[in-house]
Amino acid sequence: MTENELSYEIRGCIFSVYNNLGPGLLESAYEAALAFELNKRGLQHATQIGLPMEYETVRLDIGYRLDILVEKKVIIEIKSVESLLDVHHKQLITYLKLSGLKLGLLVNFNCDEISKSIFRKVNGL
Repeated sequence: MTENELSYEIRGCIFSVYNNLGPGLLESAYEAALAFELNKRGLQHATQIGLPMEYETVRLDIGYRLDILVEKKVIIEIKSVESLLDVHHKQLITYLKLSGLKLGLLVNFNCDEISKSIFRKVNGL
């Protein structure tokens, strides 16, 4: 599947989780439920992936953690906050740059309308 096709499937999973659980839970609850939904759709994924980072000439084994990585192509960054800040968007963009991946989705489950709380971020490479 392409990144765009995966994005469509992931959005469907996000809507299912939100419709079943609603807002107000911890990020870890949404992460577990979203992993369950991805599994139901047969999408390979991993949670809390520690990825190495190179700083100057030093390789740091765990530079950052991805909430969910789907099909080794799409990063999902999960939040459950009153409102997303610019730094949340920048965090995902940085993860995309460091990983060399093209697409990420930032989702805030603590909202009234989930369709307005999913943000697509693209790495221009």
